[in-house]
Amino acid sequence: MADARDKMYKYRQEISQMMYVSGETGEPSVETTSIIEDIVRQQVIELLRNCTELASRRGSKSIHTNDLIFQIRHDQAKVSRLRTFLSWKDVRKNIKDSDDKGADADLAAGDDPSNVAGPVDEAAKKNKKAKVGLPWEPASFFNVEVPERDDEEDEEEEEMNHITLQRLRKADERTKVMTREEYVTWSEYRQASFTWRKGKRFREWAGFGIVTDSKPSDDIVDILGFLTFEMVQTLTEMALKAKEQEDMARAQSGSGDNHHQQGTKKRKHQHGLFDPPSEGRTPIEPRHVQEAFRRFQQRPKKTRAMLNGTRLAQHTALNIF
Repeated sequence: MADARDKMYKYRQEISQMMYVSGETGEPSVETTSIIEDIVRQQVIELLRNCTELASRRGSKSIHTNDLIFQIRHDQAKVSRLRTFLSWKDVRKNIKDSDDKGADADLAAGDDPSNVAGPVDEAAKKNKKAKVGLPWEPASFFNVEVPERDDEEDEEEEEMNHITLQRLRKADERTKVMTREEYVTWSEYRQASFTWRKGKRFREWAGFGIVTDSKPSDDIVDILGFLTFEMVQTLTEMALKAKEQEDMARAQSGSGDNHHQQGTKKRKHQHGLFDPPSEGRTPIEPRHVQEAFRRFQQRPKKTRAMLNGTRLAQHTALNIF
C-alpha cells in the first residue's frame, strides 16, 4: 500500500522545501504534502484543459505560452512576477548565446579600433531585460510601437504589487534571525521545482498526451514550473493564516467550569495571543490546506444568484490561484 502511495505522489520533497520557503517551519506530514500535490495537479490539469480549448478556438492544435498567461491575467501580481521570470530567462539565454559566439566575435573584430565599441554596445542591447508583451494589452492593438523610456522600468518597479513586497519583507524578517547554515538551507530550498531536471516525470504527472495532445515547449514547461511553485506558496501562506486564526479562536475560547484544571491552560492560551504567530511551532495539517483551498474557490454570490430559477446547469470551473 505504501509503495502504491509513493508512486502516486512524486513531489513530497519538493513540496516540503517550497512550504519551508513559504513560512512553514515545521515538518509537514505525508498527508499534508499529498493533499497539496493533489490540489496542484488538479490546477495544472485545469490549466492545460483550458489551454487546449483556447488553442482550438484559434484553429491550432498546439498550445501557446499566452494561453497559460491568459488564464491568470486578472492576477496582476502574478503576471508581474511571471513577466520578470520570463524576461530574465530571455536574458540568460542571450548571454549564453553571446558566450558561445564570443570567440568568433573576437576573431572577427581583430585589431580594428572601430570595432572595439560596436560588439560591446550590441551585446548590451541584446542582453537587456526585455519587456514581455501580451496580445490582449492595449499596446498590442496598434501597429506602431511606442518607444520605451529609460525611466519606464523604474516606474514599474515603484508600482510593484503589494503581495510581492509583502513576501520580500517577510523573507527579510525571517532570514535576519537565521544562522549561516539555516540560510544556506533556505537558499537551497528556494530552487525547489516541479520541472527542473524532471521534465519527463512532470509531463507524465501533468497529463501531457492525455489532457492535451500538444507537445509542450520548453517555455510551456518553465511557465508551469513557475506557476506550480506559486501555487504551493500561495496555498501554504493561506493554510498558515487559517491555522493561526484557528489557534487564536481556541485561545479565546479556552475556558471551563473547573478553574483548577483549566486555569493554567486558559492563562497559557491568553498569553499566546501576544506571542508571535504559532504556525511554525506545529506544522499545518490537511484540514488547514483544505480550508485554504476552499477560500480560493469561493465565488461572489451574485454570480450564482443570476442562475437561480433557471434550467441552466450551474457548472463552476475550477478557480486558478
